[in-house]
Amino acid sequence: MASITTLGVGSGLDLSSILDSLSTAEKASLTPISNQQSAYTAKLSAYGTLSSALTTFQTANTALNSADLFSATTATSSSSAFSATTSGTVVAGKYNVAVTQLAQAQTLTSAVQTSNTTALGDSSATSRTLTIKLADGTSKDISLTTDQTSLTGMRDAINGASAGVSASIIKVADGSYRLSLTASKTGEANAVSSISVTGDDTLNNIVGFDSTKTDTDNPMDVSVAAQDAKLTVNNVEITNSSNTISDALEGITLNLNDITSGNQTLTVAQDTSKATTAISNFVTAYNTLLDQFNTLTKYTAVDVGSDTQDSSNGALVGDSTLRGIQTQIKSMLTNSSSSSTYKTLAQIGITTDPTTGELTLDSDKLKTELTKDPDGIKQMIVGDGKTTGITTTLATNLTSWLSSTGSIQSAKDGVSKTLNNLTQQYNDMNTRVNNLIARYKAQFTQLDVTMSSLNSTSSYLTQQFDTSSSSSSKS
Repeated sequence: MASITTLGVGSGLDLSSILDSLSTAEKASLTPISNQQSAYTAKLSAYGTLSSALTTFQTANTALNSADLFSATTATSSSSAFSATTSGTVVAGKYNVAVTQLAQAQTLTSAVQTSNTTALGDSSATSRTLTIKLADGTSKDISLTTDQTSLTGMRDAINGASAGVSASIIKVADGSYRLSLTASKTGEANAVSSISVTGDDTLNNIVGFDSTKTDTDNPMDVSVAAQDAKLTVNNVEITNSSNTISDALEGITLNLNDITSGNQTLTVAQDTSKATTAISNFVTAYNTLLDQFNTLTKYTAVDVGSDTQDSSNGALVGDSTLRGIQTQIKSMLTNSSSSSTYKTLAQIGITTDPTTGELTLDSDKLKTELTKDPDGIKQMIVGDGKTTGITTTLATNLTSWLSSTGSIQSAKDGVSKTLNNLTQQYNDMNTRVNNLIARYKAQFTQLDVTMSSLNSTSSYLTQQFDTSSSSSSKS
């Protein structure tokens, strides 16, 4: 008997449709698990979004958590001959500055050579050492091969030795070259005091130098003399090897560009712009974070009796981890234990919208308060930088929440564990459903075979009865 390949052929029943309906009904048991998988996957992604939002807010909080912001000053010069920058705590005031001499680096130049590539040393010398000694007592020995005694060879060897000078070749005319050595730093203490070549008198007579001798007695000429910067600040004489002077006035770095015609004025004044910018950025970052909280926890009511949530709801609606963080951050926006008269952000022009919870900044009031008492505001916002202060407390908690052992990671670990369990449940359920459907199909196939066999037997017996009846009637 031929096998049944299409359900229902043998029985005449619509077994394929029946099997499809049974399959659909059984697989419906997988839908709740799939829905949970989707929800928890979205939740895991939402925790990543929450971490990113908190990290962005942490950046703004870190920028504001600096005591230097509230003691910032700015320096203004009455002359283009010098400028200044301030750092740390600097007392506002005015200084009379007169620059009489700029610092410059020494430059030595060799006599003219006809080639920059021809070896200039004694070819019979077995070895030679070029020694460069600076006025501060440091020195560097540079070994040279015969091939390295050309101007180019010495330039490369010196530049590769970190000897306190930089070497270059000047082409003064066709077939005329000079080796130039310039001290790496300005000032008399950084000048070259001597250059000597041991083992090669010929080369020594080309690049030798001794600061105790005159130019006529030296192979290398001083084309630019080393000199220190000289200036007076409030009629106090100052000498420095550099044109950038950071150790003369506490917290003030002077940058000298030129000499002045008599005394010029350097004005140091309070600068509230840095603190204003940091506070404004903090307010913006907080509101952005709040918007993200609202997106992640958005809830839209559905009809009574509905078994599904609105599709626009946030993945963390009702989430205790997010709500806990949001509540804690809000509670940290005041500092009742501040040692100053400032306890709340509202006192410096930052108010909270009672409806949305967003912060609003009154820039004029903030500027007024910063000008009046920057240190008091610092005590409220930064505190001691360790345990007190709005931004200090926030910084500690943000670091904790975002750490590998923090509440967000713990929540993510919990969701991941649930997802793994759901995956196992889905796989187990799917296997059971597939096995059940396979049994249904096998049973339906057997039914088809049995019905087909019965139909064949019925047809055979009917035919036999018809044949017998026909024979009896003829006799």
